[in-house]
Amino acid sequence: MKDPLVERIEGVIGPTIADMGYELVRVAMVQGRRQTAQIMAERMDRAPMTVEDCADISRTVSVLLDVEDPISGEYQLEVSSPGIDRPLTRVGDFERFAGFEAKIEMAALIDGRRRYRGRIAGVEDGMIRLEAEDGAVHTVAFEGIRSAKLVLTDALIEATQSQQI
Repeated sequence: MKDPLVERIEGVIGPTIADMGYELVRVAMVQGRRQTAQIMAERMDRAPMTVEDCADISRTVSVLLDVEDPISGEYQLEVSSPGIDRPLTRVGDFERFAGFEAKIEMAALIDGRRRYRGRIAGVEDGMIRLEAEDGAVHTVAFEGIRSAKLVLTDALIEATQSQQI
C-alpha cells in the first residue's frame, strides 16, 4: 500500500512529467533533519538522462508542488535518473529487464521468506518469476512487492553501455 502523500504527489506531477517526455519511476518522501521529496524519472525515448533533463523536471515539479502544496512544512526537492541498478517499480520494468538479476523484498512473508534474488524469468498476469542461482524458480505477486531493484552485474553494465535497455 502506497503512502497517500506519495500517491498525491504522483497525481500532481505525473501527467506533466509525461507531457514533457519523461516517465515517473518513483516518488519517495525521506524524513531527516529536513524532509526530502525524491523524484526519479527517465526519458520515454530511453536516451540517457542528462543534468539538464533533471533540471527541467526540477523546475517544473517545483512550480507544480508550490501551486498544489501537497507537502506540509519545508522540504527539499531532489530529482534524479534511476541509475544502472535502478528500482523496479512497475510491472513493465520487470518485462523490460527480463533476463537481468534483481533483488525483491516482499511486504509479507511467503513460505517463511521475504527476500528473493535471481534472474527475472518473466511476467505473467501480475506474477513475477525469478530464477535463483540454485535453479529454483520463485513466483511472487507484483502487488505484494515492497521494494525491488536490479543487481549491478557485468551483463547489466554491458547492456547499458550498448544501449540495449
